[in-house]
Amino acid sequence: MLKFAANLTMMFTEHPFPQRFAAAAAAGFRGVEFLFPYDHTPQEVAQWLDENKLENALFNLPPGDWAAGERGIACLPGREEEFRAGVQKGLEYAKALGTKRVHMMAGLIPADADLAVCRATYLTNLRHAAGVFEPHGITVVIEPINGRDMPGYFLVTQAQGHEMREASGAPNVKVQMDFYHAQIVEGDLAMKFRQHFDGIGHVQIASVPARNEPDDGEVNYPYLYRVLEELGYDGWIGCEYRPRGRTEDGLGWLAAVSKGEAK
Repeated sequence: MLKFAANLTMMFTEHPFPQRFAAAAAAGFRGVEFLFPYDHTPQEVAQWLDENKLENALFNLPPGDWAAGERGIACLPGREEEFRAGVQKGLEYAKALGTKRVHMMAGLIPADADLAVCRATYLTNLRHAAGVFEPHGITVVIEPINGRDMPGYFLVTQAQGHEMREASGAPNVKVQMDFYHAQIVEGDLAMKFRQHFDGIGHVQIASVPARNEPDDGEVNYPYLYRVLEELGYDGWIGCEYRPRGRTEDGLGWLAAVSKGEAK
């Protein structure tokens, strides 16, 4: 049985963030994810989850100065102390929320960067994060992101992600496969998923090219759902998409999957 988690950063934005938990539960979701919980205390977010009988599937570690355009700092030399403080903050939230997967954003490659130094910095930070989270049974996931939406991002392809995963040497490091990003970058989604299945720790979905509900566009999601079921994928599927209109009005795709009617 596939498990879908509503992304509360992108979905149910008709409501203030605290009210999105109840809206997601009312729509039939049992899990939620979001980019960042840090505008609220761990106790507040945990309460919203508990009140609505929701599981937190995923959130991101602190990304640096998001408002200024930073998209993670793990690959940035000289930011190691800030990164480690962010890991500790992420751990505080993960423990309070019962979260079993956190996403470590890599960051944008500086224009004058030495790529070898960025790679070494990234691996050092990844190993540190994995070591901090491992005693708590928490997996660190890393995500390749397409260069159209995020030019200059350190990780782009699934192969790069799995190379970093293997180089980390940490058993609790996995790769996040967002089918939206992967389709834009390289396609061949089903075969890539089969190839890397053992190293995949989280899945996300959205239509391509518009990043709306996964019921239109060039990706055949009903086929991919069958592949996930065939392989026994038992993790969450994060719905990281921008609804075309009111979120609840666009959930026909979820009802079809739940009823086994998706073709």
